[in-house]
Amino acid sequence: MSTLMKGALRCLPALAPAGPHPHPPGAGNLSYSFALPGGAFCAGLARRVVGDLLTRHELTELRDTAVLATSELVAAAYRFTPDREMLLRIHWQFDALRIVLYDQHPCHGTPERAEECRERRSADMWLLAAAVEAQGGDWGLAPALAATGGSKTWALLHP
Repeated sequence: MSTLMKGALRCLPALAPAGPHPHPPGAGNLSYSFALPGGAFCAGLARRVVGDLLTRHELTELRDTAVLATSELVAAAYRFTPDREMLLRIHWQFDALRIVLYDQHPCHGTPERAEECRERRSADMWLLAAAVEAQGGDWGLAPALAATGGSKTWALLHP
């Protein structure tokens, strides 16, 4: 057997030494993405993860609103695409917390049907709208711009 490494393995970086992380968690390095399997339990799971991340990254002043926003984004995705995987992204950028959820909502056959669905889904997220706007933030819903369809919903929160 050859001792030469082939393929991508030889490109892997060396492991970092154990010990304290050189850059402790703070707002500037908050950037996480993870998939959720899509069950009804995902809203609770996402709430706990987002709450913990904001505490660890010293953004506790946004925690309550962010946890509520995350829960509403996941719940809406579940209502419109039950039991389908979704992707949650939470990151700090341009002095704001951005929470983005991608789901697998199917494409609609006509622009009219797509607009009806968007209006229904927007109306269904009234609690998200109220919470985010009370914090001075913004929220939205748009097609995910993927060939397979899907929706992108987000909340933007300022400290």
